[in-house]
Amino acid sequence: MDFDMGKRAAALRRELRDLVDEEVPEHFLGAFTDDPADLQTAQRFCRTLAARNLLCLAWPEEFGGGGATVWEQTVVREEMWAHHEPRGAQYMGVNWVGPIIMRHGTAEQQSTHLPPIAAGEVIWCQGFSEPEAGSDLASLRTYARRADDGSEGWLVSGQKIWTSYATMAQWCFLLARTSRVGEGATQKKQQGLTVFLVPMDDPAITVRPIGCMMGPHHLNEVFFDDLRVTEADVLGTVDQGWSIVQDVMSFERVGIARYARCERLLAAAPEVLGVRWDELPAELRGRWVRMLTHCRRARLLAYRVVALQASGQITPGDAAAYRIAVTKLDQDSAEVLMDIAAEVRHSDARAEWFLAEVEDHWRYSQASTVSSGSIEMQRILLSRAMLAGGRK
Repeated sequence: MDFDMGKRAAALRRELRDLVDEEVPEHFLGAFTDDPADLQTAQRFCRTLAARNLLCLAWPEEFGGGGATVWEQTVVREEMWAHHEPRGAQYMGVNWVGPIIMRHGTAEQQSTHLPPIAAGEVIWCQGFSEPEAGSDLASLRTYARRADDGSEGWLVSGQKIWTSYATMAQWCFLLARTSRVGEGATQKKQQGLTVFLVPMDDPAITVRPIGCMMGPHHLNEVFFDDLRVTEADVLGTVDQGWSIVQDVMSFERVGIARYARCERLLAAAPEVLGVRWDELPAELRGRWVRMLTHCRRARLLAYRVVALQASGQITPGDAAAYRIAVTKLDQDSAEVLMDIAAEVRHSDARAEWFLAEVEDHWRYSQASTVSSGSIEMQRILLSRAMLAGGRK
């Protein structure tokens, strides 16, 4: 299968790989470790990308981007994930927070939030999931009640959970209920929800980290105790936030090119094992080939969604199909790679890199079926889309 995107894309890949070699330490395992230097590496690398107009390559020029094609941005996405995402948490702002603000934000919100994202200077977190509203997000209980002091604003109270990067983020993309079901025109739980853009340094916000095997920063609880928000903080229309959430999910799920990292690790295995590779059981090498095939399948699905996204025709079912494929690839490839890693019999720099990468990949894969929407919910979305298509 030929995935050649042309000479410009090939040159861009070389430039990005050279930058990673120059700017990122050889044994970098992501920005979210116990070592603060790793986060500093990611922030510095983001500023380097921004200075070269590569961080938000496909954003329109009027919003601080490079005006490139979505395919060139796909190259950036793939190279970053293949090399352990040295942008750190910036991918969230680049892939979906920024584009969503472009679509739904006011001119003031755009001028406030887009330049810092394009410059690699700000980290966002997502205030969606709650203890009793994860996959069923519309059942959230965080409530924004109208302030009773005569001001035109709300007081937000509630709890979010599993909030990645909350300890380091400067801003939160917060979803809260502004009208309860049964009040006025709000008859369904998907109605009456509103998105707010809120600063994380507000004293009404408390963050509590949750320890997990993926390392610090990935999981947190966030509490809102009468957080004051105003009309200027509302993204889009009050009570109409669910349509924005659907946009978010479409951008978010295709923006994580995990297949690129899977393929890089699988491709490295024969080189790392050397002469031992031919001694592996035929069954294990057969599973390795199958995973490479699945990488190509996930890549094709990603490209399909990118094309649909660029034409404005993407549906939740399209994004769900890709998400299912890449989630299964994450977990299945991790098992194969762990079995291959167990066969490494020597210790050199390349072997140590491979073993550390494989272990990290395996740990991350254990959470992949529940992050960004559980795989069960993705299957439901895909089934509904297929059934709806069959009725037309």
